[in-house]
Amino acid sequence: MPDLYELTGEPAPERPVIIAVLEGWVDAGLAARTALAALVETISFRPYAVFDDEELIDLRARRPQLRIVDGVAESLTFERPVMQVGEDRLGSGILLLSGPEPDFRWRRFSASVLEIAQQVQARMLIGLGGFPAGAPHTRPVRLAATASTPELARVVGYVDGTIEVPSGAQAALERAFAIGGIPAVGLWARVPHYVSAMPFAPASLALLDGIASVSGLVIDSEVLKEAAESARRKVDELIQQSPEHAAMVHQLETNIDVLEGTPGPGELDVPSGDEIAAELERYLRGEHNGGDSEPDGSE
Repeated sequence: MPDLYELTGEPAPERPVIIAVLEGWVDAGLAARTALAALVETISFRPYAVFDDEELIDLRARRPQLRIVDGVAESLTFERPVMQVGEDRLGSGILLLSGPEPDFRWRRFSASVLEIAQQVQARMLIGLGGFPAGAPHTRPVRLAATASTPELARVVGYVDGTIEVPSGAQAALERAFAIGGIPAVGLWARVPHYVSAMPFAPASLALLDGIASVSGLVIDSEVLKEAAESARRKVDELIQQSPEHAAMVHQLETNIDVLEGTPGPGELDVPSGDEIAAELERYLRGEHNGGDSEPDGSE
């Protein structure tokens, strides 16, 4: 589907892994967005393919950015999906698909991405995301898979049972790749539900480690480790101020410990996290007790 994209002329990578992070769908704790920022910070990427915004994007929903200098309109920048090429520390190829989730033509878009993947003999597709889960912030963030094969799902871990949920363009990509014979997996960070509305760097760190685990790429996750520890400390500070909140976290820890080693958390019977989520959000925005701190790992 070359009418939906244009190659930049950058040399094709050799048997790359494609990593997809499209804005606009579920991303609890900004897990995928922060992981994307860390990838861009640690790997030198160059544009490889640019997709057609007029065919894929609702420009009234995502209006282009007009740059005005001293009253002169200098430029107009349109958001569009872009595929960039880079290499890990050992020179293994990566194609990074990012930008806005298409508003239109998901099937044609998925076919176009698959076409590029087949041209470069891509090894696999990895999508990133995060969802709110009944998990405590005091335990390592676990991943759940949406995969093209049972074997790949078992490598990552999964939520047990049959689930029917609304999907994003990432799911369309995964299905297209599966049909096209290229392994595909979505890595979903299980973000504690009471911090899901704010940046939570431990979830992003788990996604980077997950990429390395399933693909063999050498990914630098050090950039997020300090932010992850800082995020946990800040949540700890707030939890310790409320016996009720501490009890909720303790109950979550007990549930996770009981279910340790099972494919997924299942249906955990835990107290509502609405109150603690609201207070955490105020706290991390600097509104708690007159503080002026900002959440770590938000960039």
